[in-house]
Amino acid sequence: MTRSRALDTDVCGVTAAIAVIDGKWKTLLLWLLESGPHRPGELRRKVPAISEKVLTQALREMETDGLVHREVHDVVPPKTVYSLTGFGQELATALAPLSDWGHRRLDRLTEERAVS
Repeated sequence: MTRSRALDTDVCGVTAAIAVIDGKWKTLLLWLLESGPHRPGELRRKVPAISEKVLTQALREMETDGLVHREVHDVVPPKTVYSLTGFGQELATALAPLSDWGHRRLDRLTEERAVS
């Protein structure tokens, strides 16, 4: 799915929701930010496989989509903190049943592999 899809208003609701979490890292970032505000360095430590460039890009897209709030503190060195907006929290809540389904699927796959 392309980034332009996140701005398309002529799609079904499920497509509109998936468009803002599309990508390798956004659901993980959403999940991490559910626990509270994080600085970019904290997020990088929790997701060591993500590059700084990709992290910044994902957070900016999530901010543009209204899921994440970026707060810059006027101190030296500069301090930036990311947190979920109310809209982002709504999405996280809406995704919880899908997450539960995914865990059940993973359990089922594990059981099937154990049998074979």
